[in-house]
Amino acid sequence: MFGNDWDKVLHDEIKKPYFKNLQVALDSEYKEQIVYPPHEFLFSAFKVTSYQETRVVILGQDPYHGPGQAHGLSFSVMPGVRIPPSLRNIYTELKDDLDVSIPNHGSLLHWAQQGVLLLNAVLTVRQGQPYSHKGLGWETFTDAVIDKLNERNVPIVFILWGSHAQKKGSFLNKNRHHIIQSTHPSPLSAYRGFLGSRPFSETNRYLEAQGLKGIDWAIEST
Repeated sequence: MFGNDWDKVLHDEIKKPYFKNLQVALDSEYKEQIVYPPHEFLFSAFKVTSYQETRVVILGQDPYHGPGQAHGLSFSVMPGVRIPPSLRNIYTELKDDLDVSIPNHGSLLHWAQQGVLLLNAVLTVRQGQPYSHKGLGWETFTDAVIDKLNERNVPIVFILWGSHAQKKGSFLNKNRHHIIQSTHPSPLSAYRGFLGSRPFSETNRYLEAQGLKGIDWAIEST
C-alpha cells in the first residue's frame, strides 16, 4: 500500500473495520464527486517519507480544495500552481529565519525527501468544500500514525501550527520528542505568533543537539 516500512507499522490499523468503511466511502466519493488529491497521490506523504526516516512532522488540517493544488503533502502544491496564502507566509518565515531565497513554486517535496512527514489530519476533500471529509475516519487513522511516531525512541520534531494541530498532538511525549507550536500560517492568524516564530532554525538546533542531521530547508526554484 505504501511501499516501505509504513506497510508493517500500519498493517493492523488498515485492517480495522473503520478503515475498511473509510475505503468504501472514498470509493463512492471518487466516483461521484471531484475529490482531491487525485487518488494516485492519496498516500504521497507516506510513500515519500518512511516511518524510520521521519525526523520532523508538519501537521496540516486537510488538503487544498482547488483544482490542481493538492498532491498528498500538507501545505504543498505542484510546481506551476499558484502558491497559496498560507504557504506564502511559510516561505516568508523561512526567509526571515534562515535567510534563504523564496522559491518560485510551492512544492515541498524537497522537505519530504529528507524525512519531513507532511501529514494532514484528513487526507481527502471535495472540490470547493473545505473539511468536507471530516468524520469519514481519517482522523482515527492519522491519530494512529501520530501514535506510532510517538512510540519511537529516536526523537522527532513535531511542528504544530494552529489550535487544530495542537489539539491533535496533545498526547505527544514531550520528554522524548520536541514540540514546536505557534498560530497557523494562514493570513487570518499568521501575524498573531507564526511570523517571527523561527521554527526551521529551532528544528535544526534540536536535531543537531540530539546528534541527528538537520533539514536542508532551502528549496531551489525551478
